[in-house]
Amino acid sequence: MTERPKPANKSSRSRPSPARPQKRSGASSSGKRFSKDRFGGKPRSDRRSGGTGRGGRDRDRNRDWDRDHDRDRDRSRDRDRNRDEPRLARRGRDDAPSPVSEEQTQESTDLIYGRHAIQAALEGDRSLNRLWVNDRYRYDGRFLPLINDAKANGVVIDEVDQRRLNQMAQGQSHQGIIAQVAPYEYWELDTLITHAKAASSRPVLLAADSITDPHNLGAIIRTAEALGAQGLIIPQRRAAGVTSTVAKVATGAVEHLPIARVINLRQALETLKGAEFWIYGLAAEGNHPIHTVEFSGATVLVVGAEGSGLGMAVQQSCDSVVSIPLAGKTSSLNASVATGMALYEIYRQQRMNRLNLNSLPKAK
Repeated sequence: MTERPKPANKSSRSRPSPARPQKRSGASSSGKRFSKDRFGGKPRSDRRSGGTGRGGRDRDRNRDWDRDHDRDRDRSRDRDRNRDEPRLARRGRDDAPSPVSEEQTQESTDLIYGRHAIQAALEGDRSLNRLWVNDRYRYDGRFLPLINDAKANGVVIDEVDQRRLNQMAQGQSHQGIIAQVAPYEYWELDTLITHAKAASSRPVLLAADSITDPHNLGAIIRTAEALGAQGLIIPQRRAAGVTSTVAKVATGAVEHLPIARVINLRQALETLKGAEFWIYGLAAEGNHPIHTVEFSGATVLVVGAEGSGLGMAVQQSCDSVVSIPLAGKTSSLNASVATGMALYEIYRQQRMNRLNLNSLPKAK
């Protein structure tokens, strides 16, 4: 048997092997391999880390310039953000002006179109500020009396061409004449009630619930004034107000029919109940056909918008909900048409009662 080789002692393992290459003389204590710089005599690792050589100073200078440039760019971005942010966020939500709706803007600088609407405004209490008339119609017999009345009231008269009138009317039919009037002054509800009771022993008032279409509202005003109603009540929110379109469609009836604008229509109906008015809602699903209901006292007829109809809260405030019987396949009517039919039935009954009273023999 051959003897097993003895393990080498520590001294033999500590000596380097002849085949193993020796480390270079410039090695660092950490064991990293690098060579000296040919020019500066500095280790390469020091030169890369930005030492005191010319290359290191240039890199430090460039790094400082980049840092300063980034800082200036951030400051400029913050400055632009502060300048472009909404004024509301900088001065507080309480100081921000409330947004102005298109309807409020139209009511503040109201324009009315057409001879009949302008003539009614001249005869009423609304003051005209300015009048634009087509220069071809200045001495026309249809416009001359109106223009002379406006001039006598101190209204500024401007003669313009048709293109200018078309731009001002924005698609509306102006008939060659446009006037700027003061905003419509709504009646107070209490004043309207007093006026209605003084005008008739059985007054009729109309209340419009959420009528947003100005053409429908104008047609309702025209019908109500023509049949003899004493006034109209409209809500302040989610409903059309008295604008130029409403005045145009009403053809002057706005100036002769008192209109009250209330914050809460349901509370207004309760106030009318306290003034001994009977409240009748008009809806397609009404329980009582309108011709079977006797309108013998002070009456308030409440009409709703097309599609949505009367609101549930408004229906609960009504003493009765009536309907117009329909025999055709059409299930509903236009709001202004239904209002005209219902008002006609109310006034038909009043006229029949007056005729019956007049036909009675007088007591001797």
